[in-house]
Amino acid sequence: MSKILIRGAKVLGGEPQDVLIDGETIAEVGADLSAEGAEVVEADGKVLLPGLVDLHTHLREPGREDSETVLTGTRAAASGGYTSVFAMANTFPVADTAGVVEQVWRLGKEHGYCDVQPIGAVTVGLEGQKLAELGAMHESAAGVTVFSDDGKCVHDAVIMRRALEYVKAFGGVIAQHAQEPRLTEGAQMNEGIVSAELGLGGWPAVAEESIIARDVLLAEHVGSRVHICHLSTAGSVEIVRWAKSRGIDVTAEVTPHHLLLTDELVRTYNPVYKVNPPLRTERDVMALREALADGTIDIVATDHAPHPHEDKDCEWAAAAMGMVGLETALSVVQETMVDTGLLDWAGVADRMSFTPARIGQADGHGRPVSAGEPANLTLVDTAYRGSVDPAGFASRSRNTPYEGRELPGRVTHTWLRGKATLVDGKLT
Repeated sequence: MSKILIRGAKVLGGEPQDVLIDGETIAEVGADLSAEGAEVVEADGKVLLPGLVDLHTHLREPGREDSETVLTGTRAAASGGYTSVFAMANTFPVADTAGVVEQVWRLGKEHGYCDVQPIGAVTVGLEGQKLAELGAMHESAAGVTVFSDDGKCVHDAVIMRRALEYVKAFGGVIAQHAQEPRLTEGAQMNEGIVSAELGLGGWPAVAEESIIARDVLLAEHVGSRVHICHLSTAGSVEIVRWAKSRGIDVTAEVTPHHLLLTDELVRTYNPVYKVNPPLRTERDVMALREALADGTIDIVATDHAPHPHEDKDCEWAAAAMGMVGLETALSVVQETMVDTGLLDWAGVADRMSFTPARIGQADGHGRPVSAGEPANLTLVDTAYRGSVDPAGFASRSRNTPYEGRELPGRVTHTWLRGKATLVDGKLT
């Protein structure tokens, strides 16, 4: 593999430097490095980040290839600056056995636009009745360390306790979709003023908050790790902050769309805004931003949830929940966190690369941009601003809430172990 010299990049938003890639590794970082024998990429002050890591991606394969495949999903990931994604278990069949997680893992190996780490189901068939083959999935070739029934909540406290106890033996983590099902029966959107005015079934904040409160106490009781998926309310922030103050081993994620969008958008009845958990209030959005800035919320995760056209282009009540997010996540984070002064680019690297890689134990990812480290990198033109056009997405699905919206930032290059997967905004 040839050498690549990235010239004049702002590493983590700092002063411009040169970064030399030799094969799969960063060989040198410094000023005025020699370009002899190297392909030169003129960064012109663009920001260079470690390759992004998404702890919450729905790749849909096997079973829903009409929505997404491992190939199209990883192409979307590379377009968004990601070099590693964690694939959720709600496939068909469910990824609740060693055989299915190995299938997803091998598909990731074959397609190569980014690394794919399967997430195993907590319970058989996501049904919440009995534990899945947690140990077998961990011991498989896929080496699963993160388990989640995402899309559904592990609502039985005994099952949740047993899962936390089981994964503690090998340092695994349970990623909980916090939604008390009895409190959300028939819910269509966030419970509040807008739902009352529209006459849509309300999804109360307490349905999320009560599960988080229960699960951090269970994690404390058994001395295990729990991760909270797509945290969405101000009350949830306070519970996680309290748990961390007690030394409970809890981490939490927020999605880009919960950092930017509010339930006021549901007034349009456009199903593109229908998501689980639902879009919340402006007060919740501001609380989430502040919590991400101060570290109460540990990471940004996309919850990339692709759906075919017919599952979204229908009446609100019948529409599927979810939004695609891999190709717009970094732009939304720049809009909501960087351009508002809440985070610098080093903070973005922490929330979107270093910390998610640590939580998920993604080997070789979330590493410093320094000599000797794997060359998993993304280059971002932070000065760019443009309108989102889903027609140009690499994802098989187009259900983005940002169509026609102007957002800042554009990923121009992505490298996976020194191999360019995206060059000048085009997949290789």
